[in-house]
Amino acid sequence: MQKQTQMGSFFQFNSGKIHYSDKGKGTVVVLIHGYLETSEVWNSFAQKLAQNFRIIAIDLPGHGKSDACGEVCTMEFMATIIKELIRSLNIDQFFLTGHSLGGYITLAFADLFPQMLSGFCLFNSHPFADSVENLEKRKEQINIVKAGNKNLMVPYIISSLYASVNLQKFSEAVEKSKNIAFSVKGETITAVLRSMMTRISRLSVLEEGKVPCLWVLGTMDNLINYEQIQTKVRLPANASMVILKESGHMGFIEEEDKSVKVITEFVRKWA
Repeated sequence: MQKQTQMGSFFQFNSGKIHYSDKGKGTVVVLIHGYLETSEVWNSFAQKLAQNFRIIAIDLPGHGKSDACGEVCTMEFMATIIKELIRSLNIDQFFLTGHSLGGYITLAFADLFPQMLSGFCLFNSHPFADSVENLEKRKEQINIVKAGNKNLMVPYIISSLYASVNLQKFSEAVEKSKNIAFSVKGETITAVLRSMMTRISRLSVLEEGKVPCLWVLGTMDNLINYEQIQTKVRLPANASMVILKESGHMGFIEEEDKSVKVITEFVRKWA
């Protein structure tokens, strides 16, 4: 069931509502945001893509205007929410794009519901489960949030998402990202962290090539070493890798026009 307001549209799922925006016409491209983000991070990028496609950007549970989903919100559960929302809009097939955490959800969707996808894009994301090092970092963040110090943690995390050389150039975007992150409640942050810690590797989804894939990485990403990670994956013939040379973890902001171009070309090729 959908409900439209001036703030966007809402989809009723179980006992809560999921907020999404819907603009443009043509091939459907769905955008899934990352950790400490909401669909708002896509605004400029989505506006440009909407000149050629129908763009649906979703607030994950507990983010933006969407209701929370509980103490743990698995990748599979969030993929199912997306499936039900898209089906409620009478859309048979679409292109799914996920940033960071959104990429993990995208891979879960491609694993569970491949027939619904014309293709997908991993934006500054990867198919692997958490390393021991990342598990410890997530535990530390959970403890910080539980101690009531979320706002002390956010500025450092957000700054690390952008390439250090871009912090001044994109200072306005960095501040916007911080404000968005501040808006995410502590219980949602811990639920997402637990979900990322327990997610499984979906390397096989990427390598089997059942669905065409565009993989976008940044040379200055502080979270993903693009040189190391690409050597661990054997991409199939229907997959493409794009390396953004002037970006950190926020390529769709740091190199927006190039990102719009590569997404547009890939969607037109495979959709």
